[in-house]
Amino acid sequence: MFSRKLTKPIAIGAMAIAIAGGAYGIVNATASNGASTATTATSTAGASGRPGFGGRGSNARPAPAAGGAVGTVGSVSKSNLTVSTSAGQKVTVNKTSSTKYRKGAQSVSAAAIKKGQSVLVLGTTNGTTITATQVIVQPTGSGSATSSAVAPFQQGAPSASKQVGHVPASYTQGSGTIVSGTTSNKATEAALAAYPGGIVDRVVKLSNGEYEVHNIGVNWPHHVFVSQDFQVLGAS
Repeated sequence: MFSRKLTKPIAIGAMAIAIAGGAYGIVNATASNGASTATTATSTAGASGRPGFGGRGSNARPAPAAGGAVGTVGSVSKSNLTVSTSAGQKVTVNKTSSTKYRKGAQSVSAAAIKKGQSVLVLGTTNGTTITATQVIVQPTGSGSATSSAVAPFQQGAPSASKQVGHVPASYTQGSGTIVSGTTSNKATEAALAAYPGGIVDRVVKLSNGEYEVHNIGVNWPHHVFVSQDFQVLGAS
């Protein structure tokens, strides 16, 4: 008698637990998926500045975007170059049929790019790989030394939390609209001239008309701010 009276309530309770457990599973899965998305969105460059690690100060976005790097050519093949920046980052530069080559203002052939030359590479950045739209041979001696302000990447070393010059008061990490073409090329070139050593993985236009050039592969700076006429204003 006693067991028969309890059978129905126990069944109902078991069903409630199952439903609650299922609801928890859905909520937990949703939360897990959200966390995964957030991790992906911040995984391009972390607080360390090294591509592939998320963390404070990353301001990272997952999609490849216009950027570039300056460094010394380490090897040349038919399909790509390797370039080492002054901060020790290794960059693979993929050539395409539309890649243009220059030495100063003069157009040159792909064969003019030689091991040991300093080059500025502009194109689409994806981590430490750049699909080049332009490869520009730099004057002798340029890009051979890291700017004294740049902090090269060191495993386990925290990012420097400092800023110099002008940083827009309204700027927040991740804000702005990604730009490409001549605009991104000019902003990238300006930022790398002031702070060589890293890899620019995107340029965004801010609400005030200035640009934030995002730098990975160094411990500092991660954000270089450039004016509308492509003058470097500050860094953080």
